[in-house]
Amino acid sequence: MKKAADCQTMNEVRAEIDRVDAALVDLLAERWTYVDRAWVFKRSPEEASVPWRNREVIEKVRARADEMGMPAEMAEALWRLIIGWGIQYEEERLREE
Repeated sequence: MKKAADCQTMNEVRAEIDRVDAALVDLLAERWTYVDRAWVFKRSPEEASVPWRNREVIEKVRARADEMGMPAEMAEALWRLIIGWGIQYEEERLREE
């Protein structure tokens, strides 16, 4: 693992991007296991989707992005997509029951 500033060639930059991409997919796959579990609990009206939770997640992601020097708008856009996929998946699973 190299810091971006330590890369001396474009090949080194590409290798590090590939490494980070693999780690991102691993983490997103882990996150997905929780989304897959969440729909089970959302069968109960008390546990159904709550808008405040989506806002809370987005606020945390934006704050973390700011801390890490990443554009908060980009992080928000990515997470809105991720959350949207999760909600759609949960709704489909619930309809199948």
